[in-house]
Amino acid sequence: MAAPKKAVLGPLVGAVDQGTSSTRFLVFNSKTAELLSHHQVEIKQEFPKEGWVEQDPKEILQSVYECIEKTCEKLGQLNIDISNIKAIGVSNQRETTVVWDKLTGEPLYNAIVWLDLRTQSTVENLSKRIPGNNNFVKSKTGLPLSTYFSAVKLRWLLDNVEKVQKAVREDRALFGTIDSWLIWSLTGGANGGVHCTDVTNASRTMLFNIHSLEWDKDLCKFFGIPKKILPNVRSSSEIYGLMKISHSLKAGALEGVPISGCLGDQSAALVGQMCFRDGQAKNTYGTGCFLLCNTGPKCVFSDHGLLTTVAYKLGRDKPVYYALEGSVAIAGAVTRWLRDNLGIIKSSEEIEKLAKEVGTSYGCYFVPAFSGLYAPYWDPSARGIICGLTQFTNKCHIAFAALEAVCFQTREILDAMNRDCGIPLSHLQVDGGMTSNKILMQLQADILYIPVVKPSMPETTALGAAMAAGAAEGVGVWSLEPEDLSAVTMERFEPQINAEESEIRYSTWKKAVMKSMGWVTTQSSESGIP
Repeated sequence: MAAPKKAVLGPLVGAVDQGTSSTRFLVFNSKTAELLSHHQVEIKQEFPKEGWVEQDPKEILQSVYECIEKTCEKLGQLNIDISNIKAIGVSNQRETTVVWDKLTGEPLYNAIVWLDLRTQSTVENLSKRIPGNNNFVKSKTGLPLSTYFSAVKLRWLLDNVEKVQKAVREDRALFGTIDSWLIWSLTGGANGGVHCTDVTNASRTMLFNIHSLEWDKDLCKFFGIPKKILPNVRSSSEIYGLMKISHSLKAGALEGVPISGCLGDQSAALVGQMCFRDGQAKNTYGTGCFLLCNTGPKCVFSDHGLLTTVAYKLGRDKPVYYALEGSVAIAGAVTRWLRDNLGIIKSSEEIEKLAKEVGTSYGCYFVPAFSGLYAPYWDPSARGIICGLTQFTNKCHIAFAALEAVCFQTREILDAMNRDCGIPLSHLQVDGGMTSNKILMQLQADILYIPVVKPSMPETTALGAAMAAGAAEGVGVWSLEPEDLSAVTMERFEPQINAEESEIRYSTWKKAVMKSMGWVTTQSSESGIP
């Protein structure tokens, strides 16, 4: 019997989407932006001490191989020829810090995740060395001095991990955020791997000058970081190197495919949502929550607690675009906490069912400040609280309050963005895993009191990385014109409560936030390896 014919499609583009909670590999048709297949693997998080959050870089890398392998198998079952995959993009959790040995390819310590708080006293000590109000760092980087960003995590590793210190002395150490670790490993690792990052990820390290688009020698000196361990900075859309994964039989078919797109996850979602014009914004609901507004080719500095960051640079000779960003540390992570720590749900999907049973928090408010508060407060001393409890409160009310908390935090950063930009958003474009929760989306529209618009294909982060990869010079299979995605349908959620009720609930939330702040003093010790 003749073998079934392979499906004929346009050129395909793959995307590695490596997030805090999971890794995925997705394959898109470059002509229609249709998602053809994907595979997902959950990633473990380790909490060796209070406030510490780590992941195993080797597990992350292995999850990428597994996702590529399984997706290739699924494409084969659909009779889709994987030799049509012409490029691969990488999107990643930002700020998470890895140092590895360039001779052996072995990580020298676990990845320190962006949520990690161990560097609080490092931040306070560095703050004392800055005259005025952190202007030296912020004016060059657009970022406040915070535990969130990579430079202080790298400083901690240099101060506390002997293997890192020794490797730096012997010129064996390489530093990178997750994109750098993956690209280096996927292009050969210790056998000629490419050590690079893109401008969006570099802009989250606190070592990168967002005006000159280079590592800044004064910032490196201030943080005590040797420049020789830093990756080369490239644009978000160009060929970095070719895939070398010969040890994997199925995925070996991707050997020689260019890796040609790289964007931090939030920038990737901005591109995937086609927010290419000044003033366009999107909000991504993942482990955290991130609202980005494109400010065009100019840096806009916030007076209301937002970050200024690089949005994208889609080609070596293309202009750089900037964004204002509001970052919320805990969004989807609160669902994982309810599942893993409290055990009141067995799966993430259950939270919607519980919330639906009651349709209200019944006066219960949840501030999930597990890693302090990010924008617009930047208060690392805040801690999570649940308040307004009565004997009537049950797990359904807590589930509802957890979803409301995500929406209230988004309202806070949207208010700050509207004040900075001067033109209030008329609607909010959304994406990310949590947007499949219809109760959350309706709550968001009610609390913002503007429509919330969700694309039918929510994988916009991976789509953005694929678009950047497919559009790269030398690949050229994807056009970045807005009409190319005009077929993407949208689901719209309109506010269903009156404005007064929305304001009352929001003002009560802000009262709860005040109670969560100033909860802890500086951790007495940030050293000592468990």
